[in-house]
Amino acid sequence: MTFSRWLFALLLTNAVPADAGAQSPAVADYDHLFPNESLRFTAAEQVPIVFVSRGQNRKEWEALPKYWNDATDEVIDPVTGQMSTRKVVKIKLPLGLNLAPPVPVENPMTLARWKLGKELYFDSILCSDLTVSCATCHSPTFGYTDGKKVSDGISGKKGGMSAPPVLNAAFNRQQFWDGRASSLEEQAQGPPQNPAEMFDGKGNAWHEVVKRVRAKPEYVKAFEKEFGHAPTRDAVAKSIATYERTVLVGNSLNDRAEVAMLQRIEDEESNKREILNKDYETVLKQAFAAKDTHALAALQLDLAKDQDKIADTASSINRGRVLYFNKARCANCHVGESFTDFAYHNLGVGVKDGKLPEGDLGRYGSLPTGHKDHTQIGAFKTPPLRGLLSTKPYMHDGSEDTLEKVVDFYDKGGNANEFLDPKMRDYDAEQAYLKAKAANMPWTGPKVELFTRGGRPVIPMKLNLTPGEKKDLVMFLRAMESDPVDATVADERWFPK
Repeated sequence: MTFSRWLFALLLTNAVPADAGAQSPAVADYDHLFPNESLRFTAAEQVPIVFVSRGQNRKEWEALPKYWNDATDEVIDPVTGQMSTRKVVKIKLPLGLNLAPPVPVENPMTLARWKLGKELYFDSILCSDLTVSCATCHSPTFGYTDGKKVSDGISGKKGGMSAPPVLNAAFNRQQFWDGRASSLEEQAQGPPQNPAEMFDGKGNAWHEVVKRVRAKPEYVKAFEKEFGHAPTRDAVAKSIATYERTVLVGNSLNDRAEVAMLQRIEDEESNKREILNKDYETVLKQAFAAKDTHALAALQLDLAKDQDKIADTASSINRGRVLYFNKARCANCHVGESFTDFAYHNLGVGVKDGKLPEGDLGRYGSLPTGHKDHTQIGAFKTPPLRGLLSTKPYMHDGSEDTLEKVVDFYDKGGNANEFLDPKMRDYDAEQAYLKAKAANMPWTGPKVELFTRGGRPVIPMKLNLTPGEKKDLVMFLRAMESDPVDATVADERWFPK
């Protein structure tokens, strides 16, 4: 073959068709594709979604009338260099969320991507037999969980853990109870390939998902306009993650009380930043005046007849707040705006006779070989506490169905086991026990529940809360109940025009 004929054959073999972004399922890469920019929205056509928080831009935040706001901004076309006006959606973050959720640079927030993600979230197309969607186990009706101990998957199969809420998951450092996913994008890829959730075990799970999505022309067109190619696993995951980043809650009575406190000390020209009973009284009066039945019901208050309970309720919440940050030791792990340290702790959930449930390794099990951390055996993620009442049952196994039972669980120091978290153990008592034994003295302190294989005693840290203190602590936790997720996000029928 002459060089010219060889060169022509080579060019013909490597030619890229004009419609490469929409290549047929028979030859396409189901995981990812390179974009064809001619298919995509132009810069002027694209509608970005931006977060506006009170902590970072209070003036603009206060000017926004609602959660979802249509606006405009100026943009320069990267090709022509021309300036044009385009639409933008501004999300007013709920009170209490002062930092915007982190967004990966490779997955920018756009309206088209959000709409695709929302459609897919409520569509059972991700499931092999079209019976389960993301919303089946993470339903807006149940605080983006399903209200069950463990979820029902494909063919009636049962999951291994309680469905974690999607509420404010955008702030999580890792996803799933054991942290095995590093992002929302990675998390979204899990259920469609899980035989207990969405996958029937036939073929390549994600390739079959993509085939089903590509079989719908409306999805193909939407993906081409947003991503510049046909649906892929990468693009599906990015879309769902984009939607989930807007599942945000806040504006709890505790958030409102903090604002009331700041206003009060400004009016009093004081510098003592401490929430008082009267700050809770202020926001409770406002809740009654605004007929905020959701916030009042969280405190078991009736709008029509319980206004005379404001002072007593405010006092109880504030006593609970003091307990939360002190004697009850809740803030050892439940801290920050989301009330979580984003860490993993062994509380002894599910432990019987000092033994962890078989295979219940928690964070330790999800760590790769070469990075196994023995302190993480049986440890599970500290869950955020916003929206508590709508996300029961509690714990990773759904074993506690009321806040009262959760408080009782912590009051006794969890369930003793060899790997009980240091924050759940009474190390002073354990050390005193060892000294007593070394001196051949009788031990009269707290009961040693068991010994580690190294011979160290395990004594859980009991809180010794009184019945009244438990009641106040639960009242404070109830005051963490946030407003429901905004209907623009939670209503599966609502889409922007």
